[in-house]
Amino acid sequence: MSVVERVVPADLPPAREISGPSALAGSLSRFLALTWTLAVQDFKLRFFGSMLGYLWQLMRPLMLFGVLYFVFTQAIKIGAGTAYFAPTLLMNIVLFTFFADATGGAVGSVVERENLVRKVAFPHLVVPASVVLTALFNLALNLVAVALFVFASGVPVRLSWLMLPLLVVCLLVFAAGLAMLLSALYVRLRDVAPIWEVIVQVLFYGTPIIYVIELVDVRWLQQLMMMNPLGSILQQVRHTLIDPAAPSAAEVIGGAEYLLVPAGIVLGLFALGYWVFSREAPRIAEDL
Repeated sequence: MSVVERVVPADLPPAREISGPSALAGSLSRFLALTWTLAVQDFKLRFFGSMLGYLWQLMRPLMLFGVLYFVFTQAIKIGAGTAYFAPTLLMNIVLFTFFADATGGAVGSVVERENLVRKVAFPHLVVPASVVLTALFNLALNLVAVALFVFASGVPVRLSWLMLPLLVVCLLVFAAGLAMLLSALYVRLRDVAPIWEVIVQVLFYGTPIIYVIELVDVRWLQQLMMMNPLGSILQQVRHTLIDPAAPSAAEVIGGAEYLLVPAGIVLGLFALGYWVFSREAPRIAEDL
């Protein structure tokens, strides 16, 4: 009986590691310039050929606001006894719309921009970053309309309004971290898109957006809602910009030290999103 021996060559080259453009693929200034250019282009193309232009972007939150305001002040009358309920509702809808557009638009952005991602020297992180920046452009324009509505509602101007940019930055960091994470995961796991749509709906109703936190009778549930970064940011916006008599996020959650929980979630998700995207960036072109 003959024995067949398998000979494995000892001088085989090591397995080739997958190499490709990194998340930034160069200097930070180049990354920022490309992100700005792509975001401006997308913003202009969104309203290209439209007679109403930007008004279409403004109509979506305004129509949702109009329906919800009528329902909760005339039909169910949840917000009838709440001071400045109308500007609070409109502000919440506009901020949540930014969050939903930034994260939801970023989910499939890398796959949709396959022609750019396959370019050797193109920084992949530009794609989800430009989606978030475009949503920020829309938010800036919507906030102008919200400011006019707030003035018309008789809300007095206060020095605490200066905190709005800081709160928007917190929301921006939260959305950017999720955008990086979701866009990287979607390349391999297409189930991410429907799952995130469900999560966004849960966040909409599980966050004090269409109702005020005082209507929640369970104390621990109030605190749980404030541990959600979106809830604590919106509550603080209401307290500092619209109604100082409303409880702040720190008061609802049980103390300023407990705000470290939503702050940690924001920073943790941002770091996680960047790490996952940076790890997957060299493989994205081959996975598409």
